[in-house]
Amino acid sequence: MVSITAPAGYGKSTLLTQWADTEERPVAWVSLDRFDDDPIALLTLLATAFAQIAPSASRLGSDVRRLGGSPLGRAAPAVAAALKTSRTPFVIILDDLHELRNPDCHDALSVVIAGVPPGSQFVAASRGEQPHLAQARAQDDSMEITPVDLALDEAGARRVFAGAELPLSPEDAAQVIQRTEGWPVGVFLAAAITRDGGEMAVSGDDRYVADYLYREALVKLPEHHQQFLRRTAVLDRMSGPLCDAVLGTDDAQSVLRELEASDAFLIALDRRRGWFRYHELFREFLLGELRRVEPKLILGLHRRAAGWFEQNGSPAMAIEHLLDLPSERLRVTHLVSEATLATYQAGLLTTVQRWLRELGDKEVEGYPPLAVIAGWIALLTGRAAEADRWAEILERLSYDGVPDNGSASFESGRAMLRSFMCAQGPARALEDAKFAVAAEAIASPWRDQALYLLGEAQLLAGDSAAAEVAFDQGSTEAELQANSDIRIECETHLGMLLMDDGRWVEAAEHIGAALEVIEQRTMQDYAISVPAFAQAARLALHRGDLEDVHRQLTRAMRARPASTFAMPYLAVRGRLELAKVFWALSNQTTAHHLVREIEDILVHRPALGALIDQVADFRTMMSSSRQSGRSGGPPLTTAELRLLPYLQTHLTMREIGDRLYLSRNTVSTEVGAVYRKLGVSTRSEAVQQATEMGLLGA
Repeated sequence: MVSITAPAGYGKSTLLTQWADTEERPVAWVSLDRFDDDPIALLTLLATAFAQIAPSASRLGSDVRRLGGSPLGRAAPAVAAALKTSRTPFVIILDDLHELRNPDCHDALSVVIAGVPPGSQFVAASRGEQPHLAQARAQDDSMEITPVDLALDEAGARRVFAGAELPLSPEDAAQVIQRTEGWPVGVFLAAAITRDGGEMAVSGDDRYVADYLYREALVKLPEHHQQFLRRTAVLDRMSGPLCDAVLGTDDAQSVLRELEASDAFLIALDRRRGWFRYHELFREFLLGELRRVEPKLILGLHRRAAGWFEQNGSPAMAIEHLLDLPSERLRVTHLVSEATLATYQAGLLTTVQRWLRELGDKEVEGYPPLAVIAGWIALLTGRAAEADRWAEILERLSYDGVPDNGSASFESGRAMLRSFMCAQGPARALEDAKFAVAAEAIASPWRDQALYLLGEAQLLAGDSAAAEVAFDQGSTEAELQANSDIRIECETHLGMLLMDDGRWVEAAEHIGAALEVIEQRTMQDYAISVPAFAQAARLALHRGDLEDVHRQLTRAMRARPASTFAMPYLAVRGRLELAKVFWALSNQTTAHHLVREIEDILVHRPALGALIDQVADFRTMMSSSRQSGRSGGPPLTTAELRLLPYLQTHLTMREIGDRLYLSRNTVSTEVGAVYRKLGVSTRSEAVQQATEMGLLGA
């Protein structure tokens, strides 16, 4: 790998462009911006860029996007595997790496870099330290280009001045390099200032850049263009219609073309020249000018930009314009509430979590429907304690308005979350589910969820016939709403009830439907997929297909860490069905382990109705059975499964602990247990064995 690390103005992008132009190997280029600071967004960009030079990877980008539930466990290994199997050497160029601030992005990137095969190269340019460098240095597998390497010498200064048709004596060249410390943009500006009759009084200090840009790139333009440049600097990317909306004009497209022709540091982003951006240094200068000259306009500019994005179906971009504006907090909370479902379904869960984190608990509580969503996000990502905290907060909130997320009311949304978490027992869960079904109209995007919850609550009450009706209706509604989560759960439970009734052929159709959705939406690591895999293993066992039994069991065991006590009946029923299959396979050790996990869940959720009796019956059966045969080794625990993907990265034990909020000693203990259970002695062996077993990789 090659790292290019230097401040702005050192020609990093120019160097990359020249390299790409002269490179004989195919080049995949990715330029990052602040909206790419999400592991799935980053991996999708890398996959899409690689697919452009490797036709065999044409579906890689769309596949990675669907792997939003598991960036480190599935998506990053999928990209790494595609790179590793490439028959043609290639170069991947990643520009503006400093835009990635999320540690999850760097963790995923280190997995991808490990997949670059001999003969190919990964090249990254950044303004700051590149976290993945440490491992490459240790392996003597990196080349580093620093400001010292990029700084111009006296010969370079003479070439720059010659390009401006200016003579430069050796003495003057030495003076220019001394004053600029070889900073390329400083040397360029020195030539420009000299050409315009000024003195070569320029150094690496940014104020000289600002002075020159003000004198030569701004003040000489017509006032209309100066205003245009200053005010549109609030935009990361620009189009004519967007600029017109922000500025209240009708000539933005022609102004953009004029500015591009005048070399006003404007860069076209597409061949049709519909979208543009400013050179980063120039944009920073323009924002400074805007704060100096027209500070009172900034809020209004961001508001109008957000309004344009909102009207044009991009609430996520609207959020980014308003997120840092204290006066816009209420509007942002509504936008986040509206955009969360689509953003979550697009696999950008980290982006949703960032929005909620930057808003803060106080703002989220201030809009109760968003607090419901915060509870769901915590629950679905396996953060049980946080989900419980939000559930407690929701009990003391009220809201009479119509939520932006499409649910009938705040009360209905809260009731559905409360029913799913079942903290107050099955009777209250049933009451809440019935309330939500009555509240959510036929056209509501939440009605399918209400029906599914009703079916679950009826199962806890021991009414299987009523539950079957609710699951059937819920599946139909979910298919109409394209709601994958609910379709999977309803089809899984229909298959389970039919198998309980001995109707195996019909059951197979429903289990097959659930598995098909999981594959289509790449939801293998979601908690809701655990029951589907468990029931698929049960079905395969009935058919005598032991290969499929073990495949489905592996998938279920891998996904179970996200299935916590916050979703108790889902977590307990999934583990119970898995334990039964393992017991049938004479793997007593794993069956007992799963029952212990169930007991840990019941400490937090002791009231689960009929499900408690089913667990007790199975426990009694295990105690009374004199089963013989192989006992099998202990499975990886949920904690060990959470840690496993980090063994692919460059992170040390202490750094892995920081990611998982564990001490170094705890991490070392868990890693030792992973090695022992997998029968290996090194990280690389553990990754290889886990991949072969299906616990890592796509």
